[in-house]
Amino acid sequence: MAAAKGACLNHVARETTDLKRLAKFYQEILGFEEIESPKFGSFEVIWLRLGPSFALHLIQRNPENRLPEGPWSATSAVADPKNLPRGHHIAFSVSNFDSFVQTLKEKGIETFEATQPNGKTRQVFFFDPDGNGLEVACWE
Repeated sequence: MAAAKGACLNHVARETTDLKRLAKFYQEILGFEEIESPKFGSFEVIWLRLGPSFALHLIQRNPENRLPEGPWSATSAVADPKNLPRGHHIAFSVSNFDSFVQTLKEKGIETFEATQPNGKTRQVFFFDPDGNGLEVACWE
């Protein structure tokens, strides 16, 4: 039996050097809306929400942090979505898969599309502006 009761995903946090650029990307591409964010004083945040219960917390990167910001700033950068490490992504589902993929292409976002062997699940993989992996899928 799990120690937690009623657990559900609340939010995912991403650090970035450019809060506004990253927030705009998630708003334009996936339809997130900006919500009230706390004021921490020593660093800025932008909180976004998708639907009634999922939030994305964008946090100003600590300049003293020596860890890479994302795959693109790592020493062995991942530039091609078909090479996206399978454990490094956030996944979303959409009902308008074909038009969504077309919008990504129109915006110049490099994508990699796949269909699961069952033929019922279509996926597109791509990166946000900081190099974080994203998957958008349509489950039939």
